[in-house]
Amino acid sequence: MKVRKIVTIVEEITSEGGREVSPPARVAIVAAVIENPWKGQGFVEDLAPGIEATASDVGALLAPAVLEALDAPAQAYGKAAIVGLNGEIEHGSALIHTLKFGDHFRKAANATTLLPAVEKRGPAGVAFDIPLKHITDATIRSHHQSIEVRIADAPHPDELVIALAAASQGRPQQRLADLSTEQ
Repeated sequence: MKVRKIVTIVEEITSEGGREVSPPARVAIVAAVIENPWKGQGFVEDLAPGIEATASDVGALLAPAVLEALDAPAQAYGKAAIVGLNGEIEHGSALIHTLKFGDHFRKAANATTLLPAVEKRGPAGVAFDIPLKHITDATIRSHHQSIEVRIADAPHPDELVIALAAASQGRPQQRLADLSTEQ
């Protein structure tokens, strides 16, 4: 795996709706800008060798980094794969939709749910939203949120941006009734 750079973003919300958020709501994103393992190969029928060579390594790189950046226990999480213009969306999906990638984050966060994801192809600087859900119960509405990310110079045409996001709590000032109230 060839990593060009790592980008870390931490957002801390201290006020929402005119009211203090206490403790502040933290969201951390760590993204690796990596060379597309299938670059220059045209259509690749069997993606397994690239998955084997890359998915676990990028998961092992990002999972501890995002939890360290969050500096609090994770309550919600998500992932992203943004593919440069010379790649296929399937290239990003191949890396993040495997247990070789996701289990690093699930184990580090003591999580059990599937990681919600976004996959997208775009030029350098493309904005993307990472969806977040609760780490053990995807039906908990207070933790359904998203965080917008943009890396000014990534991905280059033959790169991927692989990112993980973690939140220390649900949406600030959330007031929706529990899902069970609608059944």
